[in-house]
Amino acid sequence: MHLHIIKKRSSPYFLFPFTLLLILLLALPGVSAKEQPKLKPEAWQINGIVAALNDGYDAVKKLAFGKFNEYDLKNFKSVVQKPEDIAQKVLNILKDKTVEPYVLSGAASALGNLGEAAKPYVKDIADILKDKTVDSRVRSGAASALGNLGEAAKPYVKDIADILKDKTVDSRVRSGAASALGNLGEAAKPYVKDILDFLKDKTVDSGVRYSAASALGNLGEAAKPYIKDIADILKDKTVDSTVRRGAAVALGNLGKAAKPYIKDILDFLKDKSVNDRDRSGAAVALGNLGEAAKPYIKDIFDFLKDKSVDSTVRSNAAEALVNLGEAGKPYVKDILDFLKDKSVEPYVRSRAASALRNLGEAAKPYVKNIADILKDKTVDSNVRRGAALALENLGEAAKPYVKDILDFLKDKSVEPYVRSDAASALGNLGEAAKLYVKDIADIFKDKTVDLYVRRGAAVALGNLGEAAKPYIKDIFDFFKDKSVDLIVRFNAAEALGKIEQLNLNNIVVILDSIYYAGQLEFARWRFLTYFLSGGTDEVKTLLTWLGFPKTKTIPVSLSHDRGDKTLKIFAQVWEPSRDLERLQQDLAKQIAVVARKVHWQPQDIVILETHYNNLKNAGYNEADSLQSVIVNLKTWQWLFNARTIILIHATFWLALIFAYPKFPQVQAIFFWNPWVRRILGVGYVGLILTWVPFFREKLFEPFKPSLLADAGLDNFNPEAYFPNSKVKVPGVEEPVPITQVLPSIKGQVILEGDSGLGKSMFLRYLVKTSGRLVVYLPAHKCDKGVIEAIQAKLHGQAQDADFLKNLIYSGALDICIDGLNEVTADTRAKICQFAESYFRGNIIMTTQPLEWTPPSTAKIYKLLPLEEPQIQQFLISRQPRLPKNAKVQGTNYEQATASFLTKALSNQQSPQELTAIEKVLSNPMDLTVVALMLSQGEYPDLFHLQQHQYQLMAAEYLQEWNQEFPLKKFSDAVYQMRLNDEQALPVDEFYQVLQSLEDDKYKMVVSRQWKDEKGEAKREWYFRHDKIMDFFLVQNFLGESGEAKNRLLDHMDDPRFRGVYFLLATLLPLDAAKELKEKLVQYAADTKDHTVSDTFVQLLRPRS
Repeated sequence: MHLHIIKKRSSPYFLFPFTLLLILLLALPGVSAKEQPKLKPEAWQINGIVAALNDGYDAVKKLAFGKFNEYDLKNFKSVVQKPEDIAQKVLNILKDKTVEPYVLSGAASALGNLGEAAKPYVKDIADILKDKTVDSRVRSGAASALGNLGEAAKPYVKDIADILKDKTVDSRVRSGAASALGNLGEAAKPYVKDILDFLKDKTVDSGVRYSAASALGNLGEAAKPYIKDIADILKDKTVDSTVRRGAAVALGNLGKAAKPYIKDILDFLKDKSVNDRDRSGAAVALGNLGEAAKPYIKDIFDFLKDKSVDSTVRSNAAEALVNLGEAGKPYVKDILDFLKDKSVEPYVRSRAASALRNLGEAAKPYVKNIADILKDKTVDSNVRRGAALALENLGEAAKPYVKDILDFLKDKSVEPYVRSDAASALGNLGEAAKLYVKDIADIFKDKTVDLYVRRGAAVALGNLGEAAKPYIKDIFDFFKDKSVDLIVRFNAAEALGKIEQLNLNNIVVILDSIYYAGQLEFARWRFLTYFLSGGTDEVKTLLTWLGFPKTKTIPVSLSHDRGDKTLKIFAQVWEPSRDLERLQQDLAKQIAVVARKVHWQPQDIVILETHYNNLKNAGYNEADSLQSVIVNLKTWQWLFNARTIILIHATFWLALIFAYPKFPQVQAIFFWNPWVRRILGVGYVGLILTWVPFFREKLFEPFKPSLLADAGLDNFNPEAYFPNSKVKVPGVEEPVPITQVLPSIKGQVILEGDSGLGKSMFLRYLVKTSGRLVVYLPAHKCDKGVIEAIQAKLHGQAQDADFLKNLIYSGALDICIDGLNEVTADTRAKICQFAESYFRGNIIMTTQPLEWTPPSTAKIYKLLPLEEPQIQQFLISRQPRLPKNAKVQGTNYEQATASFLTKALSNQQSPQELTAIEKVLSNPMDLTVVALMLSQGEYPDLFHLQQHQYQLMAAEYLQEWNQEFPLKKFSDAVYQMRLNDEQALPVDEFYQVLQSLEDDKYKMVVSRQWKDEKGEAKREWYFRHDKIMDFFLVQNFLGESGEAKNRLLDHMDDPRFRGVYFLLATLLPLDAAKELKEKLVQYAADTKDHTVSDTFVQLLRPRS
C-alpha cells in the first residue's frame, strides 16, 4: 500500500531506501518480533467469506481463504452455529482438482486455521500431503495446515517427517513439512535431527533451508541438543547468508539456551560482507533473546549509532533494542536522541520511532518525548509519522496527545501518505480518539484534501466502529466517486466493513465497482461484495446474475420459486442502482433474462409489471421482453381468475348441495326457486343438477321417504318376492323371467297382468333393490297429472315445475305408476300423455288387462300366471314367511303342499272345474292364501278362497273377542273408504278387527309405523291386496235390498270396483248374475269399454 503511494507522491531520492525497508518488513517470516494479533470475527463476516467460496471464480475463493487466515478462529464455535459444515465445504474445495492450485493452497491453510472444526478431516489433509500427483503448492499448504492443527495432527507426524526426508519430494513441500514439524512441539522431537539434516543439505534451496531453521527455532526444548549445530551453520561463512540468517533467527527463538552463541549472532550482524537483509534478520534475532542478550545491549546500541553501517540494518538494530523489553529500557532515551539526529536518514529514524510502540509499559515515561517529536515541525515528517505510530500502541498513556496527532494529520505541509498513516494511527487509538471522530470525518469529506489523506481518514473511521456510524453515508459518497483511485476506494470499502455489515442498498455500490475494475481488481470487488454483505441470500442471488458471473454458474433454467425470489431481489436493488449506470444496465439485461427463463403464474403479474414500469421509465429496451411475458401471462391470468371464480362458485353451490338435505330454507331459496337457481347458478348449476346423477340424487334426498311412501316398503322383504314369474316380451316367442328382462327401470314399460299375479309386488321389489332414485305413485293419485303427483310428494319445496320436468326428462327420477286399471279413462289419458312427453324418462306402469290406448313410447310386457312346475316352487318358497307358530312346518309342510296339489290337480274334476282350479293356483296372490291355510292344517276351498279365509279369521275373532265379526259394519266402512279414495283403514272404530285381520295366520291387512313432524309414533293399516279389499266391498253389493241392487248399476263405470264385479260373477245367484251380465254387455256396447264385461262373461261361463 505504502509502496503504491510512494510511487505517486515521493521523490526518487526517498523511493529506494523506503521500498527496501518495506520489502524487508513484508517478505520475511519471523522478522518482526511482535506480530499483530489476529482479529476476532463476527458471524456475518464468516458468513460473507463462506458465501464467497461458492463463487465461480477461483480468484474469489483465494481471497476468501486469505481472509479466513486474517482471523483468530480458535473459538470458531462461539461465532457460527455449525463450524463443521464450513470445514467440510473447505475440504470439498481442497479435494476439487478442477480448482487452481494457488486456490487449493489457500484452502489447505484455511483448513489448518479452523481449529476444532477441522479435526475430523486431519486424515484427508494428510492424504493430500502424501499424494504425489497433487501440486507442490497444495501439498505445502496441507503440511502447514497439519502443523497448525496441533494435537489432532500428531498421529501423522511420521508421515510429515517421511516427506521431509524424501529427497525426491519437491523442496517446497519438504519446507512445508519442516514448518509443520516445527509447530507440532514435543510430538516432533524424534525428527529434530531430520530437520537439522535438511537444514544442512546444501542441495536444498536456501529459502527452503531457512524454513527448516525457523522450524527448529519453534521447537524449543526439543531443539536445544542441536543448538551447537545451528550455531555452526550461523558461523560457517561458506553457507548461504539466507540460511545463516535463518539459523540466527532460530537461535533467537531458543532463548537462554542460545546464550553462548549471542556473540556469534552479533558478529554476523557486524559482518559487512553479509547482505543487509540477512543482517537485519540477525538484529531481530538478538531482539528476541531478551535477558540473554543483555550483556550485548551496548554493542547493539553502538551498532545503531555507527553511521558506516547500512541504514536498514541500523533500523533493525533499533527495533532489536526495543524488543529487548526491560533490558533495553535504559537505552530508550538514546533511541529518542537517535530520532532527533538529523544526520540519520529519516526513514531509519521513522522505523526506530515506530519500534518504540513495542516497548509498551517501558515507553510510557517517554510518551511526552515521543509526542514532542511528533509536534516538532522541524523534524522530518517521516520521523514524526513514526512517532505517531508509536503513540498509537501506547493506549491511555497517549491520550493527552491525540489532538497533536490530529493536528499533524491536518498539516497540509506534510506529505499526504504520511498524514494518511497518522489518520490510521488515530483510528487505532480506540476510545481516546472517539472524541475527534467529527474532525476525522470533516477531513474525509473535504474534497480539497489529498485523496490518500482522505483514504486514511476513511480507514480511521472504519477502525472506530460504532462511533463512525453517522458518517457511513459520507464514506459511501467518497467510495462512489469514480474519479478516486481504485485502490483508495478499495481501502474505503474495507473501512465500511469494519463499521457494520452493509445492507442491500449499500452493497450495490460495492457491486457496481466490479464494472470498472481491471483484471486484477475484478475478483477483489466480487469478494468484497460477498464479504461486506455477510453473504446474505439476496447478495448471493445478485452475484449469480450480476458482476460478470462465470458462465457455467449461471442457471440454464429456473424454478418458479427461485425466479420469483430473484425478481423480487432485483426489484429491491433497482432504485438504489439508479445512479450506478453500468450496474443498472446489466441489471436490466438480467431482469429480461430471468423473466424469459421461468414459467410464471398469474399472481406474478405484480412483480413483472413493477420491472416493466421500471425498465420503461428508465428507457431500457428490455421492457419489451417483460411486456411480452406479461401479455402472455395476462391471458393465463384471465383464465386463472375465471377458473378461480368458477371454483369458488362451484364450491359455494357444492356446500349448498351438502347442506341441502338438512335445511328446508336452502331447499326452498336456492334450489327450487327458479330465479335464484338460474341467476345465482349462472346457467350451469341447473344443468349439472339435472344431468349429474350424484347431484340429482342429492336434490331428491330429503324427499326420498315421501317419494316411496305409497310403496309400503317398511314391511316389505325382497326375499319374499318370487323371482321366477315370467313375462311375455314383444318380439320374443318364449316367456322370460321377469327379473331377467326387467332388472331395473329403464325406458318405458307397461307391465300388464291379472289381479294377484304380482305386479305391485314386483314394483315394490324393483323399488327396494334399485340403487337409483325412484318415486312410487298409485295411479289414482295422478288424477291431476303425474308432475303434480310428484310435486305433492316434495312437501311444497319443489315449486319449479319446469325444473322438475327437466329432471324427469333427463332420467334423474325413475317413476313407478301402479294400477292404471283402477283409474278413470281421463286419468289414464293424462298418464299416457305424460309418458309420451317424457319419452326419455324411466317409467314403469302396471295395469290389469283393459281396453285402452297405451303410450306409443312404451313397451308392453305381459305378466303370465305361474306354470304348473312353478306352483309348488312358489308354495315352498313361502315357508320362511309363514307364521312361526304354524301347525305345519318344514318337511310336513312340503308334504302337505305336494299332497294338496296332487289332489287339487287330479283328473277327477271336470275340465271346467280343473280350469278354474288352475286359474286360482297360478295366481301368486291366491297361492299365498293357500300357503297360509296349509300351514294351519286347513284344506283351502279354491272356488271360494277369500270366503274360506274370512271364515277362518271370523271364527278365531269370535273365539278371541267373544263376539261376531262385524262384517256388515266393517264392509260398509270399507265401501265409504273406497268411495273417498282413502287407503288407510279406520283404526279407532275397528282396532280389534284390524288386530285379527293382521294376524300372521291370515295377513289380510298390513300395518305401517312412522313418526310425524312432532316426533310422535303413528301407525296405519292397509289391505294387503286389492282382492282382499274387494271381498269386503262385494258384501255391499249382495242381497235383495234396493241399495245393493242400485250399487250394481251405479259402479259399472267405476274402475275402483272392477274386482267387485269379478267376484259378483261367482257370488250372485245364477239368475241375478246372468241379469247383471246382460247389463254389463249393454254398457260395453254403448261405451266400447269391455274391461269388465268380457272378464265377467268368462268367469260366469263355468256356472252356466
